[in-house]
Amino acid sequence: MNLAASTWTLRRRVLVMLSVVGAILLSVAGAEAVVATKNREYTDVLLLQVGPLRVQGQELLNALLDQETGVRGYAVTGDLEDLAPYEQGLARERATAQEIRELSGKYPEIVADLVVVEQQAQEWRRTVAQPVIDTTNSSGTAAGQALLTDESRQRFDQLRTSVAALQDEIFTAREATVRDVERTGNLLVVLLIIAALVVALAGIALLLSLDRMVLRPLTTLAGQVRQVATGDYSHRISGAGPPEFQRLGEDVDAMRQKIAADLAEVREARERIEWVNTQLQKQAEELTRSNRDLEQFAYVASHDLQEPLRKVASFCQLLQRRYAGRLDERADQYIAFAVDGAQRMQRLINDLLAFSRIGRITAGFTEVDLNRLMGEVSAQTEPARQYADAELTWGDLPVIRGEEPLLTNLLVNLVSNSVKFRRPDVTPKVHVSARLVDDEWEITCQDNGIGIEPEFAEKIFVIFQRLHAKDAYPGTGIGLAIVKKIVEYHGGRVWVDTDVPEGTAIRFTLPALPADIERARHAAGADGSAADATSDTDRAEPEATDRPGDGPSTAGATGVDAASSRGAAAGSGSETAGDGGTVGEEVGVGRPSSGVAQRTGGSTDDGGPQAPGGASGNGTGGMKEAVR
Repeated sequence: MNLAASTWTLRRRVLVMLSVVGAILLSVAGAEAVVATKNREYTDVLLLQVGPLRVQGQELLNALLDQETGVRGYAVTGDLEDLAPYEQGLARERATAQEIRELSGKYPEIVADLVVVEQQAQEWRRTVAQPVIDTTNSSGTAAGQALLTDESRQRFDQLRTSVAALQDEIFTAREATVRDVERTGNLLVVLLIIAALVVALAGIALLLSLDRMVLRPLTTLAGQVRQVATGDYSHRISGAGPPEFQRLGEDVDAMRQKIAADLAEVREARERIEWVNTQLQKQAEELTRSNRDLEQFAYVASHDLQEPLRKVASFCQLLQRRYAGRLDERADQYIAFAVDGAQRMQRLINDLLAFSRIGRITAGFTEVDLNRLMGEVSAQTEPARQYADAELTWGDLPVIRGEEPLLTNLLVNLVSNSVKFRRPDVTPKVHVSARLVDDEWEITCQDNGIGIEPEFAEKIFVIFQRLHAKDAYPGTGIGLAIVKKIVEYHGGRVWVDTDVPEGTAIRFTLPALPADIERARHAAGADGSAADATSDTDRAEPEATDRPGDGPSTAGATGVDAASSRGAAAGSGSETAGDGGTVGEEVGVGRPSSGVAQRTGGSTDDGGPQAPGGASGNGTGGMKEAVR
């Protein structure tokens, strides 16, 4: 039996216990219902039958006394009015007797006593009352009073004794009913106490059972789980108590085994990851050192190559000026080739030097107003724009955090290339705009130039990559590489938008100030639309004499060489003498106010030699050429 009970589930045990307790309570409740019904019946008898019987018994006695008083009074006075109590008492006697008979249906003893009282009353009226009344009517009061003897009084006393016996019987019935009420009430209280004891005992048994079947097994299981949680994953977990807890212990132990196996795999993976991280750290340190050495090498090599190239270019130009026309045509051509090669080498070295300086020599980030910066860009690109009859417009631009010289160099490259890679017989138009996208400003430089094929959208940002021959569009092919490095240095990204219907659009992102982001969020909450920071209102540059541009609000720029376009505008095909001056102009990052020297090019800065065909050298070199 114990073995069979031990296999019972917790649900079954609780149901059995509750069923037993419920059966006991239902039995007690049934007994209480029966006893309560009896108690209610006895109470009703006491209140509706026995109680009124006592009243009617007393009323019956009063009616008989009224009859006896009326007879005596009439015998004394002979007045019929004195006979009224007799008649009223007679009527009350009959009504009261009927009430008593109806109420004492369950009490035959009372009915029997009532019959005796009625018989004696009838006998008293026949032998005493009626003769006194008749005699008084016929012979007068004296004759009537003569009949009221001791014998008549004894007869009435016997009647009163019978009424007293009736009242005693009614009282006896009442006492018996009271005892029945008290007995059933006491029994009801006992049953209630028994029910309370059953509930209390059931509660105690339930608590003890819960402690033995639930709390102790759970406490044991929890202790084992805590032991595993402290790190002892080899400790086996076993359940106790009902089958549910045993299965729970088995499930938890299976989970422990799975966790232990996973942890073993994690440890192995962590060891492998740590080893890989160590190797990656070593490689990263080696790569950092290698990049630092390469940057230093490029910087030193650029500086060391400046002086020899400056001398070669200067003396070649002197030879060209001094002996032009004195030698044969082939000699003049050779000298021109030497001058052009030296100038292009200077541009390549300057561009490489500028590229290596980005992010390495820094003046720190400050808040830069791009609207004011576009004025500087407009001034720097004015010669190239006048030469090409180009229009430059820009919308409302934001204030961002960055290095002003680098951002100037960035925009100069984009605007100059847009002017350089223009379509023949079409007035070049360049428009710069900005819009807030999430937490970044998306700035666009768009033109109506020759455009870029989608397959070359990534290639143009690779250093020294050209899409056109240098005779068609002069430049070194490093301009857009510098643009990309400047944008990435400021935490943004740059790409070519190939979906524009005309020309080229180069877009780049720069982090927005927190105030701009918060203002955009408030505006979006106020009108239910996303904040749009783009500006469709173009303003013409202050110094331009051309008509205002009508470029699209989304911006872009063709991939061209910014500095060489300025050189093309500045050069006129004639040669300028120089005594060792480099080709290119110090602008943008090379401005003294920033403390960072960076060449962006556009026109000669010290009377240095110019390239053939009127294209002067530049500092940053040409940006990538577009392909039709």
